[in-house]
Amino acid sequence: MQAATIHSFRISANGSRASRGNASLLFPYWSFTKTVIAICALKLYESGKVDLDGRISGERYTLRQLLSHTAGLPDYSSLADYHRAVAADETPWPRDRLLDAALANGFLFAPGQGWSYSNVGYMLARELIEAASGLSLAALVEEIVSRPLGLKSVELATSREQFWRIHWQGAEGYHPGWVYHGCLMGTAEDAALLLRGLVTGALLSEPMVREMRRSLPLGGALEGRPWTACGYGLGLMIGRIGGPGRAIGHSGGGPFSSNAVYHFPDVGHGVTVASFGEGQAEGLAEFEVADFALSS
Repeated sequence: MQAATIHSFRISANGSRASRGNASLLFPYWSFTKTVIAICALKLYESGKVDLDGRISGERYTLRQLLSHTAGLPDYSSLADYHRAVAADETPWPRDRLLDAALANGFLFAPGQGWSYSNVGYMLARELIEAASGLSLAALVEEIVSRPLGLKSVELATSREQFWRIHWQGAEGYHPGWVYHGCLMGTAEDAALLLRGLVTGALLSEPMVREMRRSLPLGGALEGRPWTACGYGLGLMIGRIGGPGRAIGHSGGGPFSSNAVYHFPDVGHGVTVASFGEGQAEGLAEFEVADFALSS
């Protein structure tokens, strides 16, 4: 691991803070955005604006199934044309073209009868909560997450110009519109504070936090990554990581960087770490959060 290519921030239960590298730089949050979409969905559910378990009108699946990756929807990550277009730095496809390509071979399984990670599912979840609330995802994040926690750096990236402010050089040749559920960006410090706000009850009521943390077990160790047990809740990867033990949060990655944002309840009275690394290997950031969580 090269210190120059990874940046981390840690906050402990007593409020003490530490960083490695520069935690105030701007990074893409990639799939940690899913955690924030799920937070917004649970907040809207609590206020009666969305239903978690009723079948969505005209569809086969529920909002809970979208958020838990159990709707049976495929992902666009398997589309060779998608990856060629991203590599060529093309303009993102229209939403319907992407959806048609992803669904060309139908559902992977009947809703509720399996698990498969799907960015498409989170795109549809985002659209549902935007329609139900009458607010854009950016406005929901500001109202439900950033303002209550006092986060200043978090924003929804929608243009190349925003990504030019990202620390990693590779961001200069990428349009965030290729992340169809949306890609938040911000500092490592704000990522850690965001997750800590969730697990400590600053964003959602205790029953809603429990809903997010209800985990479907998915297996054991992953090659090249520190996981020893894996599961998924609602917008949360939940399991065990060697060393720190129980882990709650989300990893993410794109063409030029990866990240891991996790809370470790078994370390002291609970420690939260966010790490952002250069390169696509999510294991790099995951090993870093585990190591930083245990450091004195």
